[in-house]
Amino acid sequence: MARVYNFNAGPAALPQVVLEQVRDELLDWHGSGMSVMEMSHRGKEFMAIAAQAEQDLRELLAIPENYKVLFLQGGATTQFAMVPLNLMGEGRRADYIHTGAWSKKAISEAKKFGAVNIAASGEESGFAAIPPQSAWRLDSEAAYVHYTPNETIGGVEFHWIPETGGVPLVGDFSSTLLSRPVDVSRFGLIYAGAQKNVGPAGVTLVIVREDLVGHALPGTPTILDYAPQVENDSMYNTPATFSWYVAGLVFAHLKAQGGLAAMAEINQRKAKLLYRTIDESGFYRNPVAIADRSWMNVPFILPDAALDATFLSEAKAAGLLGLKGHRSVGGMRASIYNAVSYEAVETLVAFMKDFQQRHG
Repeated sequence: MARVYNFNAGPAALPQVVLEQVRDELLDWHGSGMSVMEMSHRGKEFMAIAAQAEQDLRELLAIPENYKVLFLQGGATTQFAMVPLNLMGEGRRADYIHTGAWSKKAISEAKKFGAVNIAASGEESGFAAIPPQSAWRLDSEAAYVHYTPNETIGGVEFHWIPETGGVPLVGDFSSTLLSRPVDVSRFGLIYAGAQKNVGPAGVTLVIVREDLVGHALPGTPTILDYAPQVENDSMYNTPATFSWYVAGLVFAHLKAQGGLAAMAEINQRKAKLLYRTIDESGFYRNPVAIADRSWMNVPFILPDAALDATFLSEAKAAGLLGLKGHRSVGGMRASIYNAVSYEAVETLVAFMKDFQQRHG
């Protein structure tokens, strides 16, 4: 069977070695006589899987002891509601930084629970640049500051962590977590849908400072309250056991590759190669400010939109899939997460150069 080069934005590529391990363990996990999909989440086998996954994640990110790690469901979209429900407090005020499609959705959801101050927005640049922190208008009474470190659709990324003083910083790390080291101690809460760098869709990581747990707004549904999730080790209800298991295999794989510093070096090389090809081509164009370009999601535009369908068709024939830009922006987008190899990017670059020679 021929494997394609997968540039999908999510669900996205998984490490082949992890997929092979899943295949080998699918019917009989470690002599248990059953698949992880069939196990009781309360049984000793799965409890061991869950504990090891959390331990490996803590090691990868150097998570301080005063932070709780949760493996939840509902994707980042559910966190758009859980964050304000749990963190807004009696004042019901929060700051949000608007940098694109995903921050917009988070803002819209938060407004249902309290007053949202748009402390900064990239709208003036067409969401092609990150507003400098010197221009932010933070609310001193805000319960937290929320931002999206990487906008998957627009391809803009923070390459710095905002300074928020004593106000807890919340980050939607869905498309960048585990792609490089991050100082968790700078945050009150980090959340991330799994389907980019973590594992298959179905599990959502939440890393929350313990003093922020236990303050949910009155009327918050129990399933959306962090406190019972912490008290029950992410098992208040039946968790997404198979996704949790595969995520744990990814964590172990990343440790074996040298950890997140090693991944950062590889990811930066991949991004530099692709951006250099775009910039030097005189044919392709990336609309994002150079200082704010994403390592993970690289949008690019052809000189004539009439060529888009041909580009995608020929790319598919060459084994390059998932390159169509999001429907809201068009063009192309290559998502080059951890599991997308340097070789995959080299192959994409060679195809892009050949396509330009034939259609430029």
